[in-house]
Amino acid sequence: MLREATTDDVNLMLSWRNQETNRQVSKTSHEITAAEHAAWWSRVLTDPTRRVLIYLHDDRPAGVVTFFDLRPDGPQRTASWGFYLDADGLAERGATLPAWLGVMRAAVDHAFDVLALDRLDGEVLADNTVVRQMNRRFRFVEGTGRRETHDGREITVIPISLTRENRRRR
Repeated sequence: MLREATTDDVNLMLSWRNQETNRQVSKTSHEITAAEHAAWWSRVLTDPTRRVLIYLHDDRPAGVVTFFDLRPDGPQRTASWGFYLDADGLAERGATLPAWLGVMRAAVDHAFDVLALDRLDGEVLADNTVVRQMNRRFRFVEGTGRRETHDGREITVIPISLTRENRRRR
């Protein structure tokens, strides 16, 4: 289940985003400061092309889903997305895989059923093979990777996309 993120969630989101597991698989790999996070949250609150949602697993906050570059009008309704989980907390409870499957299902359902998108786009780091496998399970298609430099490290970023027609139904 997803719900809108609120200001009450800001510190929780920052703590999850700064977990080592999440930083390793993100373009931005440095520990995000409270000031950086506050500035991001301030921009999100006034940006109509963004949505930030909290993922609930077993009725407990367990992750964040972001939709950005929302283009709800026009011939192709599209957006980009990303997510991260409370990796440490879920691992302690032995709930990582069920939560991961759950957040992906919830995000895809939200994209196509609530936001009424035609295509959902995203990115994954090339060396994140586990996520790439999960993306394929959900029928995301990979594009051609490109080299980028972030936080002083060279990474290969692979674009992904999923169309409404190719979406896996439950």
